[in-house]
Amino acid sequence: MFREILIQAWDALWRNPLRSFLTMLGIVWGIVAVTVLIAYGSSFRGVLLDGFNAFGKTAVICWPGQTSEQAGGERAGKRVRFEKADLEQVLEEATLVKHASLETVRWRPITYNQRLQNTAIRGVYPIYGEIRNENPERGRWLSPEDFRERRRVAVLGGRLYKKLFSGRPAVGEIVRISGVRFTVIGVMDPKMQFSNYFTSDDESVFIPYTAAGDLWNTRYASVLVFAPVAPQFEQRAMAQVRATIAKRQHFSPTDERAIKMYGREMFRPIIDGIGIGLQVLLLFIGALTLGIGGVGVMNIMLVSVNERTREIGLRRALGARRRHILAQFLAEALVLTLLGGLLGLVLAQLIATGIGTLPMLGHLFEDTSGKRDIHLELSLATVALSTGVLVLVGVLSGLVPALRASRLEPVAALRYE
Repeated sequence: MFREILIQAWDALWRNPLRSFLTMLGIVWGIVAVTVLIAYGSSFRGVLLDGFNAFGKTAVICWPGQTSEQAGGERAGKRVRFEKADLEQVLEEATLVKHASLETVRWRPITYNQRLQNTAIRGVYPIYGEIRNENPERGRWLSPEDFRERRRVAVLGGRLYKKLFSGRPAVGEIVRISGVRFTVIGVMDPKMQFSNYFTSDDESVFIPYTAAGDLWNTRYASVLVFAPVAPQFEQRAMAQVRATIAKRQHFSPTDERAIKMYGREMFRPIIDGIGIGLQVLLLFIGALTLGIGGVGVMNIMLVSVNERTREIGLRRALGARRRHILAQFLAEALVLTLLGGLLGLVLAQLIATGIGTLPMLGHLFEDTSGKRDIHLELSLATVALSTGVLVLVGVLSGLVPALRASRLEPVAALRYE
C-alpha cells in the first residue's frame, strides 16, 4: 500500500517536471542553509569549549587573602599563606579533592644564546600538568623524579619557545633563568585559553617546585591549585579545602576573604549559554529559510489539488477513502521535500568542503594550525538534525493541501470544471 502511494506520488510529480524542479529549489536552498548553519554553530561551540577546557578540565585556583572574621582567639586581618603542610593536610583530609599542587611564581629573565625574555617562572608539582591540562607538543612534562631530585629542568610555553628558539629544536638545550642553567625537557602545544592568572601559559616557564627553591624562597606558595573528584563536587570540594586550611591556620572556615577561590565550573553556564544560544539562533534562521521553501511547496500542492479536483472526485467515487487521498498528497509533498533535501545535503557537503576552515581565533593566538578556527564538517548529528527539520517542514507543507483534497465531496468534485 505504502509503496503504491509513493509510486503514484512520483508519477504525479513527474507530470510537471519543470514545476516540481523549481519548487524543489526552495527546499534545496533551505536545507543548505540549515545544514551549513548547524555545522557552523556546532564548530563554534566546540572552539569555545576547547578554549574553556584549555585552562583545566576541573581546575580551582585558591588565592591567599586576609581573614575578615575573628575565630579561635585570632584577630581579623591575619594574613593567610600557603605552605607545604597545608597541601599535605588538604590531600589527607579533603575527600572530594582528587589532585592538588602548590605553585610559586616570580618574574625572572630567561636567556638562550643572545635572546632574552622576562616572563613568569612557575614552580609547580608534577601533578599540576594534569590539573591544568598542560600537554607538551615535544618532549615531556615534569616527572616525580624531577621533583624529588630537584632537577633543574624546564618546560617552555609555546609562544615563549618561538621567541627564544624561532622554531629550532629546543628539547635538550640549555637556557638560563636568572643566570642558573636549566635543561629544556619539553615544549608546550600552544594553548587557546580564554582565562589565565599571572600570565598566559604560552608565555610561561614551568620548573619543579623544588628547583624553584634554588632561585627564590619557596616556603610560601603564590597559589594552591586543586581538582575535585568530579565537576559536580566543585563547590563542596572548595568548602572542604577552606575548612581544612582554616583548621590548621586558625581562622573561620566560612571566611571567604581568607581564601579566594575561582573554579572552572563557576564560568561554565556562561560558556554553555553563549554556545547553545548561538546554535539555537542559527538553527532558527536556517529553519526559517527552509520554511520559506516549504511555503512554496504548499502553494504548488494547493495548485495541484485544484488541477486534479475531478481526478480526486473520480477516485472517491470508485471507493477511495479520505485517508487514501490524504496519504496521497502528503506523500507527494514529502517526496518533493525529501528529493530537494537530498540535493541540498549534497550541495551543503560540497560547500562545506570548498570553504573548509573559517578564521576565528587562530590569528588572535598566533596559531596557524587551524585548530582554533571554525571547521565546517557535516557530522552525522548535523545531517540527522537537518533531516528532522526537513521532514517536519515537508509534513507541515503537505498537510493543508492534503486535508483540503481529502475533504472534497465526490459529487461536487466530479462537477468541477
